[in-house]
Amino acid sequence: MDAGQPGTPVLVFALALAAGAGGQVLARHVGLPAIVPLLALGVLLGPDLLDWVRPQALGVGLFALVELGVGVVLFEGGLGLELRRLRREGQAIQRLVTVGAMITAAGGAIAARGLLGWEWSLCVLFGTLVIVTGPTVIGPLLRNVPLRPRLATVLEAEGVLIDPIGAIVASVALQIALGVHQDPASSGLGALAARLGFGVVGGLLGGATLGLLLRSQRLVPEGLENLVALGGALMLMAGCDAMLSQSGVMAVTVAGVVVGNAGTRVGSELREFQGVLTLGLIGLLFVLLAADVRLADVLALGVPGLLVVVALAFVVRPVNALVCTVGSELSGRERAFLSWMAPRGIVAAGVASLFAAALDQAGLEGGRELRALVFLTVASTVLVQGVTAWGAAGALGVRLPARDAIAILGANDLALAFAAVLRDAGRRLVLIDANPQHCRLAETRGFSVVFGNALEPRTLAQARLQQAAIAIGATPNDEINSLFAREAREQYDVPEAYVAINRSGTGITPNALERQGARLLFDRPKDVERWSVRVRHDAVRHERWRFAHKPDAAPPAESSATDSWLVLAVERGDRLLPMHAQLAAREGDLAHVLVHVPEAERAREALHARGWRSVPEAASSAKA
Repeated sequence: MDAGQPGTPVLVFALALAAGAGGQVLARHVGLPAIVPLLALGVLLGPDLLDWVRPQALGVGLFALVELGVGVVLFEGGLGLELRRLRREGQAIQRLVTVGAMITAAGGAIAARGLLGWEWSLCVLFGTLVIVTGPTVIGPLLRNVPLRPRLATVLEAEGVLIDPIGAIVASVALQIALGVHQDPASSGLGALAARLGFGVVGGLLGGATLGLLLRSQRLVPEGLENLVALGGALMLMAGCDAMLSQSGVMAVTVAGVVVGNAGTRVGSELREFQGVLTLGLIGLLFVLLAADVRLADVLALGVPGLLVVVALAFVVRPVNALVCTVGSELSGRERAFLSWMAPRGIVAAGVASLFAAALDQAGLEGGRELRALVFLTVASTVLVQGVTAWGAAGALGVRLPARDAIAILGANDLALAFAAVLRDAGRRLVLIDANPQHCRLAETRGFSVVFGNALEPRTLAQARLQQAAIAIGATPNDEINSLFAREAREQYDVPEAYVAINRSGTGITPNALERQGARLLFDRPKDVERWSVRVRHDAVRHERWRFAHKPDAAPPAESSATDSWLVLAVERGDRLLPMHAQLAAREGDLAHVLVHVPEAERAREALHARGWRSVPEAASSAKA
């Protein structure tokens, strides 16, 4: 084998994958959408410059990779859409993916016709290709720019749902351009409706089947769930395409939404696996696709090509957004920001490359120019809107306020008792838990909850850790608590982090926590599971104690076998501080304490010996 020779498929694939990984790392460090460095790397490594990555070496394999990659991206995007959130903004989302798609297609076609003078068939193809926005761009944007939840939901849902619709509309337009449908007025609309309807039905059935499989450990053994989900999603896409071409993109998206909301036993692990796979595929495909575009074709578009992009951003998108949000609950400022945000992503780039190849194969002109204009649109919209998103959101007042939230990992009973104290003090909270029962309980008590694996970037992004002032790990798992605190500190710059340690001798010490910028939650290691059980069974009382003076002698150490009291937080002036091992009590401090009822006398004696005095009138149940 000549796998190492320049231009061989193996070397091209390996270089593109490595460059894609490097581009993702660079994007994360500089805070830009990953597409920006990925496109730059593709051009740099492609035939126009270094000539290290030659996509032509992959032959038809390139287009197979594009189709499968688009399927994985859409499935992963569907997994992250929560139906509960979509229902609240359903009207605006429905209009954006239907009426908005038609406005964008018509506006893009008219702009290309008027400014470039292309044939109408090529203009229509361009208009349909730029319908999509894309989760590959919107996701990182929402991670870096904390928007109001209502606006973020609309942008995220539009990015996921518009992709399959845009791809199907564009494929029907291509078939008309190639002469597959002799009567565009009727057959084209019929083909569009058939593909959308077939894709939705296929996605519902396929997603329900996958959801049932992933619920049963007897059918799918532990450890094979991600493989079954990936294989099933791609098989669904390919199978639907085999029965009705281009219906698979809709089917795989709908299936992702169904599986993501099915409450399977591996929901968080599946999203984490699909997220990592999607990152890898996005990096690989963007490098390959960018290397496949000739710079001369892009430069040949000249000023008219740039003006087409300007028309899309400053005329077509504002008209689209304003028309589709009439009567919605979005404010004028939110609608203005929506008018500015429409960056294109991997689906537009990938489908444009497929269309260019199809036009060339049919002997029709314009394929290279079409692909060049789509890539110019992708690069321009991602770069300009990605760079300006933070400032635009701030100027319009749709960016969330400065850090003021508290993120708590864990929605167990002890964490809920802790959260209730913080909420009563007026703090904004978000709880994160991978246990659906815990999440439902927290929601019934009025807490904002994110369901998922707290070590997964998607879950942390949904929890909006960029708005958190404090991160607290309060699960029975010491290692998970510590990793969560470290992730919050390192990736989201959360100023304060607290970690619950359930027992001594685990290797996680207060000094080790301090080195990573975190503190030991509570005054010493506490058994979170034991205290959660006590709270659940009403075996504790929530009492308040005022610190009067330092004890004359060192108080006796309480045996962990009894562990009769637990300080949750301390009020100091107008501040409420989570209790931690380094917090020294001051005269006048007011502590919120959980007292184990069977050991109440022992607990009160211990607190009294430490200089605390009870405030009897404030005593209440911890579950109140």
